[in-house]
Amino acid sequence: MAKTEEKELSFEESLENLEEIVKKLESGEVPLDDAINEFNKAMTLAKNCDEKLKVAEEAITKIVNPDGSLSDFKVEE
Repeated sequence: MAKTEEKELSFEESLENLEEIVKKLESGEVPLDDAINEFNKAMTLAKNCDEKLKVAEEAITKIVNPDGSLSDFKVEE
């Protein structure tokens, strides 16, 4: 899977691919060289998922002010 292809995957697709790799590696029947390649793909997919989650978190922690500007959402205690 090329790096540009991974960037185009949705969060759900990346997570699904990551889960498939984990299952494959957990089976213990993957040759070492293939396991290393799969591990590297998994790390890239995990990073992609993490980045998408951070972007989503930033987006949902903003609130629109009456004047239309955005500010951080804070819960007052």
